[in-house]
Amino acid sequence: MTDFELTVLIKDLSTTFFKQPFKHEATFNSRLRTTGGRYLLSNHNIEINPKMLTEHGQDVLIGVIKHELCHYHLHLSNKGYQHRHQDFKQLLAAVGGSRFAPVSPKVIKKKKAIHYQCSNCGQDYQRQRKINLSRYVCSKCRGQLILLKN
Repeated sequence: MTDFELTVLIKDLSTTFFKQPFKHEATFNSRLRTTGGRYLLSNHNIEINPKMLTEHGQDVLIGVIKHELCHYHLHLSNKGYQHRHQDFKQLLAAVGGSRFAPVSPKVIKKKKAIHYQCSNCGQDYQRQRKINLSRYVCSKCRGQLILLKN
């Protein structure tokens, strides 16, 4: 799908579900990583993550477009367009847009666990970051910590 086809799809969805025209441009933005799309307040354009179409399909793409169109139409009509506003929540529920974009399988990263143990009492410590073993000691017995595994 090209940017022109995306704009045509958004214009069609806007007139179908919102009964108002979409008068600006829509583009795919491959730099979007953790979001499905965004509505730009400065120029009223909409950017969509292309992975919403390639990884998740047409239905998810339409849900994300409806979400961004809620921001668009509410902002232009001077109503509450932010996620926390009641106007936004009601309009999103009325048109059936998605509240959250699905997470890409590539974005999900396993957090590494670094395992430490006290040499004196055997107390276990799980950390996500390395700690300086010459500076930190066991919180129970003040014994020396040993790195077991990364």
